[in-house]
Amino acid sequence: MNRFIYTLLLRLISPFLLAWMSLRARRSGGNWQVYSPLRFGYYGKQAPPRGPFVMVHAVSLGEMRAAQPLVQALLSEGHKVLLTHLTYTGYAEGQRAFNKAIIDGQLIQQWLPYDFPGAAKRFYAHYQPQLIAVIEREVWPNLLHQARRADIPVLLVSARFSARSLRKAVRMGALMHTAYARFTAIYAQTFQDAQRLEHAGGKAVRVSGNFKFDVQLSADQVERGKWFADSLGRKIVVIASTREGEDQQFIDAIRRYIKREQQQDLDCHQRTLFYLIPRHPQRFESAATLLQAEGWNVVRRSELMQTGDGTSSSLACCKNADVLLGDSLGEMAWYYSQAQVAIVGGSFAALGGQNFIEACALGVPVIVGPHTRNFEQAVSDALAEGAALRANNAETAVKQAMQLLEDSTQRQRMADAGHHWVQKHTGSVQRVMTGINEVLSQHLPPDQRQH
Repeated sequence: MNRFIYTLLLRLISPFLLAWMSLRARRSGGNWQVYSPLRFGYYGKQAPPRGPFVMVHAVSLGEMRAAQPLVQALLSEGHKVLLTHLTYTGYAEGQRAFNKAIIDGQLIQQWLPYDFPGAAKRFYAHYQPQLIAVIEREVWPNLLHQARRADIPVLLVSARFSARSLRKAVRMGALMHTAYARFTAIYAQTFQDAQRLEHAGGKAVRVSGNFKFDVQLSADQVERGKWFADSLGRKIVVIASTREGEDQQFIDAIRRYIKREQQQDLDCHQRTLFYLIPRHPQRFESAATLLQAEGWNVVRRSELMQTGDGTSSSLACCKNADVLLGDSLGEMAWYYSQAQVAIVGGSFAALGGQNFIEACALGVPVIVGPHTRNFEQAVSDALAEGAALRANNAETAVKQAMQLLEDSTQRQRMADAGHHWVQKHTGSVQRVMTGINEVLSQHLPPDQRQH
């Protein structure tokens, strides 16, 4: 397939794609602006914003979280940043994380236009980014083609590329081979990712590591979370980032332990409190319904936020709770800082896994499931270091977590291993920043270059 045929097919099926996206928007909530002129590169009478900008594209929530240390590094060096997204969850997270920079005018957010040639051309003409950094794996042939025509360097950074992704790219033929070849440089997470990206057509591929190791967790959230857990005085198991189909698996798995502790009539400080934290906000209500159907004492994080973390009433709410439902965004540091053990979802259904590095950075023993292709090298390394355990299913994962609660020595060994492992892998953002500044310097007018 070539780019002409791809564009023709995209135009033909775009009504169906937009209808699907509208349905997704209604289910998940938030202002997606699916049919907004902004999504098609039309900005009306808006004056072009004053740049120059380094553009960072973080398609959705996970990429936005991964992008945070890079965006912060760009802001710290005085760059203006254009932050783009395709999903509302990514947009909302970016707005939350960089609210001050938005107010100060150093960062602006915008939807990445759909991958039509005209939309891409209008977008670049309006914003005129100096350089584009694409997070992890977003490859759009027309956007890359128009960037090349506009002489805008494009970098793929913290790139991950599975064997499955390579097979898909190869099946697309010249279209994707040409698209990957248009990147000015590619910074891969692992050597295996780099090899596959080169096979797909990438040039100037080098290994820089995973941005997720450089994420700076909120010190305020960590402090508040630790205070809350210490004041509560209960054993806490955090089941984080669950995806479709996993909530019920974990509810089934924790049922016997909750029932057993209820029958034993233990004091509240002797009982285990389980945190269930769905990955996406559109599933908060369905998870709440499943939990309430069990007849358990369920507390929602959103309720605690209304009363305040540091109040006696918020502690009283959790004193006899069986489960806390994590129905908030951007608070993983608060959740993980309270955990004695963390089970990380997205890996107990065939969904590729979710980020578990934040938990390791906080010294929390981690348990993952069998499906971790999105983090295959990181999981392999964490297992080898002793920072994580793998379970074949939710029931086994909860059983391992309960065993760890009773084994403080192993928990401490895993905590120390997690800290050490994360520290060994930091520095990816600085390596990419060096590359960005080199490319920017090369694209300056000759009289502005440093000699």
